[in-house]
Amino acid sequence: MKKMRWGILSTANIGRKCVIPAILRGSQGVVAAIASRDAARAAQVATDFGIPRSFGSYQELIDDPNIDAIYNPLPNHLHVPWTVRALDAGKHVLCEKPIALNATEAAAIVAARDRTGRTVIEAFMVRYHPQWHRIRALLKAGRIGELRLIQSSFLFRMLDPNNVRNQLAVGGGALYDVGCYPIVTARYAYEAEPERVIALIDRDPALEVDRLTSGILAFPLGRQLVFSSSLQLASHQRVTLFGAEGRIEVMVPFTPREHLRCRIVIDSGAQQDGSSAEVEELDPADQYALQCDSAARVFRGEHAQKFPIEDAIANMRVIDALYHSALSGVWERP
Repeated sequence: MKKMRWGILSTANIGRKCVIPAILRGSQGVVAAIASRDAARAAQVATDFGIPRSFGSYQELIDDPNIDAIYNPLPNHLHVPWTVRALDAGKHVLCEKPIALNATEAAAIVAARDRTGRTVIEAFMVRYHPQWHRIRALLKAGRIGELRLIQSSFLFRMLDPNNVRNQLAVGGGALYDVGCYPIVTARYAYEAEPERVIALIDRDPALEVDRLTSGILAFPLGRQLVFSSSLQLASHQRVTLFGAEGRIEVMVPFTPREHLRCRIVIDSGAQQDGSSAEVEELDPADQYALQCDSAARVFRGEHAQKFPIEDAIANMRVIDALYHSALSGVWERP
C-alpha cells in the first residue's frame, strides 16, 4: 500500500492541533509538505512535526508533484478558490467545513471535480466517530422508537477580534463555525433533508458576526431539529435525540478528545429522576485520524465516497436558508 502524501495548506490551528497529528497517528498517510504565506512560519511548523518540505506560498505546495492530496484549512472565504486550484493541479482535496460561503459559490468545486476527475471531501470529522455510528445503529434498531425531535447546542466563548471566527469578511460567525455541526448530525440521524427552516440571529454590534444563532429545521413527517450555536457563551455541547419510547443523550457529540472514552445515555423515561437511564461507554477514538485514513482510501479508489461534495452543498443550502430566514423573519426552504 502506498501511503497518501499530504500537503497542508497553511499553518492554521486546526491543522497543527488536530489534523497533522491525526495523519501522523493514522495508518494511511504521511505529511509530505506544508505551506504558509510566511516561509519562516512554514519552516518552523515543518521542523516541529518532522515534515520534510515547506513552502512560502500556497501555489508552490499545490504545484509540487510529490503531493497526492491537499488539506485545506484556510479561512472560509478561501475554501472554494484554493480547493479549485488544487483540483485543477491534479490533487485530491480534504477541505474544512463549511465547504463555501454559500451553495452557489460551492458549484465551482463541483465543476472542478467533474473536469479533473479528482475527489474532494468536506472535513466533517464527526461522521467518522464510532459514537455516531452507534447512535445510528440504535436508531435503526428502534431502541427509542421513532425519532421525532433532536435538540442540539454547540457553544463556546471566543472574543478575540483578530480570530477569523470574529471576522465577517472572511466567513466568520457562529453558524458557519459551530452551528453547522447540529445541522449535519441531524441530517445524518434522520437520513433526510429539512423541508423548511427558521432562524433567530443576534449579531455582535462591533464585530457584526452572528454571535448567537438558533434555528428550527422541519424534516419530513413532522420531525424537527432545534439548535443553538454561539461564539460568546460558556463552552457547552450536547445532543439529545427524542423518540416515542425514549431518548439518547450524547454527552460530547462534536469534539470528543481522542484519548477519552465517550458516553451515550439511553433512557426510556420511565423514571423522572433518571434512574431508568443506561450509560454506554465507547472506547477512545481519534475522529480526525479516522477521517484522514478514510479520505486516503477514497482518494486511492479503495473505498466508495460516503459523503460526496453534493452532501456538502446540501448542508450549505440549509445554512443559506437559515441566514435568509433571519433577515426575512419567516420560514425559508433550502
